[in-house]
Amino acid sequence: MVAKRRKVGNLLALAVLSTVVQRPMHPYEVMSLLRARGKEADMEIKLGSLYTVMRNLAKHGFVEVVGTTREGARPERTVYRITKAGQAEMVDWVRELVSTPQPEPRRFTAGLSVLAALSPEEATALLRQRLALLERECAARRESLTHDLQTVPRLFLIEDEYELATHEAEAAWVRSLLDDLSSGTFPGLAEWRRWKATGEMSPAMAELAERGAEE
Repeated sequence: MVAKRRKVGNLLALAVLSTVVQRPMHPYEVMSLLRARGKEADMEIKLGSLYTVMRNLAKHGFVEVVGTTREGARPERTVYRITKAGQAEMVDWVRELVSTPQPEPRRFTAGLSVLAALSPEEATALLRQRLALLERECAARRESLTHDLQTVPRLFLIEDEYELATHEAEAAWVRSLLDDLSSGTFPGLAEWRRWKATGEMSPAMAELAERGAEE
């Protein structure tokens, strides 16, 4: 199923809508709340980008200006509130994100697709390095989640729970791959090692490479 083409498709826009649905706010206030909620772990949050997103949401009728505020000698700040159209867009967007898997480009996947550029020994060493980092991150996320669950309802920590689960699953997969490489049970390991040592592909590997180029 193809994702809908949205008038404001930046995921920061969804974060903004989910914040101003509480009450009218100015962009700086929205940014402060998003950072306080740890949203910077999911996306880059810069005031300039947030102003742009807010203007685009207003342009398409998802938020509207309700006034301005001023604190001391600071410039006036425009206050926005969500509209009925914005509420409908937010709910529809969340429904789509939760219900429909979509391909998400990942840097690790890109690296794995060309793992043959490395020797088996270097690939193993780098995967061990990745696994160590993943295990440290999982431990930190697990500790943080356990702590937060003591005071925050699980409903508001679901995304953290999911992120921990995906990191743990990746760590388990990398651990399994390392076992195959270390034990020598990885299929074609000898051919891969010989290719990196001599620079010559076996006929079977060369055929596979050419087949990929033709597709």
